[in-house]
Amino acid sequence: MNTDKPKSFCGIFGTFGTDDAAFLTYYGLHSLQHRGQEASGIVTAEELNGKVIFNIHKNLGLVSEVFHDPDILKQNLKGFSAIGHNRYSTTGASESLKNIQPFVVNYRMGHLAVAHNGNLTNAHILRENLVNEGAIFQTTSDTEVILHLIARSKLNNQVQQILEALRKIEGAYCLVILTEDKLIAARDPHGFRPLCLGSVNGNFIVASETCALDINSAKYIRDIEPGELIVIDKKGAETKQVESYRIYDTKPVKKQCVFEYIYFSRPDSKIFGHSVDKIRRKLGKVLAKKHPVVDKDGEKVIVISVPDSSNTAALGYESQLEKDGIRAKFELGLIRSHYVGRTFIQPGQTNREMGVRFKFNIVKGVLENRTVVLIDDSIVRGTTSKQLISLIKEANPKAIHVRISSPPIVYPCYYGMDFPSKEELIANRFDGDVEKIREYLEVDSLEYLTTDELLEAMVDQDQSDFCTACFSGIYPTRVNESFNKNVYED
Repeated sequence: MNTDKPKSFCGIFGTFGTDDAAFLTYYGLHSLQHRGQEASGIVTAEELNGKVIFNIHKNLGLVSEVFHDPDILKQNLKGFSAIGHNRYSTTGASESLKNIQPFVVNYRMGHLAVAHNGNLTNAHILRENLVNEGAIFQTTSDTEVILHLIARSKLNNQVQQILEALRKIEGAYCLVILTEDKLIAARDPHGFRPLCLGSVNGNFIVASETCALDINSAKYIRDIEPGELIVIDKKGAETKQVESYRIYDTKPVKKQCVFEYIYFSRPDSKIFGHSVDKIRRKLGKVLAKKHPVVDKDGEKVIVISVPDSSNTAALGYESQLEKDGIRAKFELGLIRSHYVGRTFIQPGQTNREMGVRFKFNIVKGVLENRTVVLIDDSIVRGTTSKQLISLIKEANPKAIHVRISSPPIVYPCYYGMDFPSKEELIANRFDGDVEKIREYLEVDSLEYLTTDELLEAMVDQDQSDFCTACFSGIYPTRVNESFNKNVYED
C-alpha cells in the first residue's frame, strides 16, 4: 500500500446459520484486506452440550498470517455463526493486542461480540462519563464504548439494548454484533461507510463490500440502509427474512464518504448501491474533459496511473481524451511490486527515496521523450508523489503533467478515514495554492478535480448524499477538533 495515502480504519464481516461460518469469514476478510492490514480476528458462536460458547482467534498481522494454520478454522473456530474484523489502527495503538477486534464480553444477557468500522465523534465524552460512573476500560478503542453502553442498559431485550446504545453515539459506524442466538448489523444514520447484505446456500452474510460476497460465491441482496439495524436469527434463517429496525424515527440524511469511491473500496465492489469501477472511470472521464493534456508536437499523450488504485481512473481519462479528439494511449509506465511486505529494511533514514523504489519501478521505453500524464486519486503529504515524479524523470520524458481525480485534501476526517495531521496535508500547508504544490512536485502542470466536478461523476446518485468534509471543511455532524484521533481508533 502507498504510505502517502489516507487509510480506512477497517473491514467487517458476519454470517449466520452455517457450519462453514469460520471459513466464510476467513475468505471474506481476505477480500477485505485492503481495508486494514495490521490485525485480524474472528469470533464464532458454537453450540456445545446445550450451551452456546464463543470461540475467538485474533492477532497482529495479515489475514493469511493470523490464520496460517488450517486447524485454527477447523478445530478452534467451530460454530454456526461468526463475525470478523480487519484492523488498521492509528499511531500509538497499533501494537496493542487488546485493541484487536472483535471484542467479546460476557454480561447479564450472555455472550456478546462486536466488530466496528468507522469512528465515533463523541466517544471521548461518552467514555469520560462511563469512567466517572465506574466503568473500567481495557482498550483505547471507541468500540468498547458501545459494549459498555449495551451492557449497562437496564432493558431486558438485547435488540432494544443495542438500539438504546446506538441512539447515544454519534459519528460513523458500521457494526456486526454476535449474540448467542443472533447476528445483528447496523449502519449509522448518515451511512458514512458501506455495508451490504448477501446470501449463500440460504445463509445470510453481512460485509463491508460486495467483493467479500463474491469470494464466497454469495449473492448480493441489498445494502444495509443508513440508520438501519437488522437482526438475523434461526427463524429468519429458515424463512430467509431479516428483521429490520430504525435506529431513529426521523428520516436519515445520507452523507456517504465519497472517498470510498475515489480510493478505499475495491473497483470490483458495489458500494452505496453502485459499481466502484463505473464511478472511478467516470472520475477519470470528468478529469479529462475538464483538465485535458495535449502534446505540443501533436504526438500521443501517454497516460499512466499510480498502481493500483488509480488504474481505473486513468483508463477513463485516456478514453475521454480520445473521444475529445486528443491523441492518447494508456501505458503501464509504473510497475508496482506486490511482494513488498508491510515493513521492509531501509539502508538508512537519509535514503528516504528507497521506500518508493522498493514498491515502484518505471518502464523507460514507454516514457522516454513522451508527454506523460500521471493520474493519481489523491495527494496527501506529497512526499511519495514527489519521489515518484523524480523516478519518472529518470526516463527523460518530454513533459510530466499530474492530474488528480479528487479535490485537494485540506481538512481532517472524523468519520473513519485516517489522514495525517492537518499541518502535514500538503494542500493545507500551501493554503490550497495548487501552483505552489506544482512547484513543490516540480512538474509541468498539476490540476485537481473541483468538488463540483467530483460530484458530477456520481452518476445516477443524488449529489447531496455525499460527505465531502475533507475538501470543504463542512462536517455533517458535530465534531470536536481538539479530539485526538490517535487516542480512540478502530
